[in-house]
Amino acid sequence: MTPIEIVAPEKAGFSATRLGRIGDVMRRYVDGGKLAGTVSLVSRRGKVVYFDDYGQRNLETGAEMTLDTLFRIYSMTKPITSVAALMLFEEGHYLLDDPIANFLPAFADVQVCVGMDMAGMRLARPERPPTVRDLMRHTAGLSYGWLQDTPVDQTYRDAGIKIHPEYDLAEGVEKLAKLPLAYHPGWAWRYSYATDVLGRLVEVLSGESLDEFFQRHIFGPLGMHDTAFHVPAEKIDRFSAVYALTDAKDFASTLSAIPKPGATLQSMESSNSKFTTPPLFLSGGGGLVASTADYLRFCQMLLNRGVLDGTRLLGRKTVDLMTMNHLPPELIPIAVTVPDPGAGFGLGVKVLVDQAASGRLGSPGMYGWGGAATTTFWIDPVEEIIGIFMTQFMPSGYYPVTTQFQRTVYQALVD
Repeated sequence: MTPIEIVAPEKAGFSATRLGRIGDVMRRYVDGGKLAGTVSLVSRRGKVVYFDDYGQRNLETGAEMTLDTLFRIYSMTKPITSVAALMLFEEGHYLLDDPIANFLPAFADVQVCVGMDMAGMRLARPERPPTVRDLMRHTAGLSYGWLQDTPVDQTYRDAGIKIHPEYDLAEGVEKLAKLPLAYHPGWAWRYSYATDVLGRLVEVLSGESLDEFFQRHIFGPLGMHDTAFHVPAEKIDRFSAVYALTDAKDFASTLSAIPKPGATLQSMESSNSKFTTPPLFLSGGGGLVASTADYLRFCQMLLNRGVLDGTRLLGRKTVDLMTMNHLPPELIPIAVTVPDPGAGFGLGVKVLVDQAASGRLGSPGMYGWGGAATTTFWIDPVEEIIGIFMTQFMPSGYYPVTTQFQRTVYQALVD
């Protein structure tokens, strides 16, 4: 990892004393046995003012958490896939409201579940076809298969649709296209495999596999040398284990069992991780491993409206389009499992549209997303702030640590 220069917080409008409260928060979580280790980063106006690690990346081996630790970023892969798709958008390959069946013919005959009767699901043609914009903003009617509120999710489970399947991306998209939609496109915001379908669209339009496209057009140009779909052998010693609470592995993956009081951290996977070998299914929705410093470079490119160190990936107006809210008022706030007050959604990122409703410190228009193992990032174009938090604990949201991290950053802003 290229060393990152850390400047005095006062040079970027922060109180060093108040910013130090980030460390206090992390120590409470780690020393209290809630998290194994953390990495926190804050940047403003292109200057890193806070970059610190605490705890361990592997409790079993005693390996310390370090700034160059590699993390499963899971759904923080989604904004990267969205950038890849928007690069092809700029090249004229499609319009946002083009039906995805124009490029992925398997979706030409997709149907939607409109109810149940004694014979099972009642299916109908969708009111309109799902579009590329629907994929980017999670309004295509697709799902993830782990919720219980529609019969469609059961069809995902019955069909063997998995986060890490034993088939490739092309076959996975073909499987998804045979299943009914949970809603008519545009009717609801539903977190889903939509970004994996978007990743397949990138492959079809570019003629490259998703990993090749990422490396040639994003990771290489941005100098993201530690970001990939797997951890190579020479970097495994930097790879963090991922944890859940004892007797709660099912809860971490399916929300089906609430941990008991007094539960302690238990490794879900470490050196035997599926991320240590190249995957067959290149998940644009959740398949990447990255370092904090690498993800900072991606975020800084977005904050700079498409350019970093003279390398331009997107036009500034494309970044503006990506990071504005694309949801109508009736679909706000979004909810993965519970409502996220004040949150709309752009093209691959959550967007704050009502700060008062959110109850959060920040700025209207700030955007970002998180991952299943309690990683998160946000970008505030008004204050020119980037915040990145990394740990490896599932499920995300069980502790409010990401919200507390964000609040602790903003309370330290004095200029």
